[in-house]
Amino acid sequence: MPENNYITTPTDHGTINISEDVFAVMVGAAVAEVDGVAGMANTVGSDLQELLGRKNLQKGVKVSFDENGTVVVDVLLTVRFGYNITQVAKQVQEKVASGVEAMTASHPVVNVHVAGVSFSK
Repeated sequence: MPENNYITTPTDHGTINISEDVFAVMVGAAVAEVDGVAGMANTVGSDLQELLGRKNLQKGVKVSFDENGTVVVDVLLTVRFGYNITQVAKQVQEKVASGVEAMTASHPVVNVHVAGVSFSK
């Protein structure tokens, strides 16, 4: 069971702890590869951080762990106008799940929240 916002994996030589922040960076990189994603949406906390001049590298990503230790990823994003929102969201789920699985051997639950549509300028 994860403690202190880390997922912990026991090994023969001790434990391996991976923080939620590491997962969030992996998720952000995977989402950036999906065609049709205009960007990651801000949460209220990240809006405040940006106003204070702080950059949030995990913008639009929330990582948590359920009671069984499963990684739960929530992605908040905007989709480009003209793209099928459901298809883009499914591709995000697949990219995020495969990326996290490849890098950590964890099988995450990926929830995609489409917060808006972006129009070309």
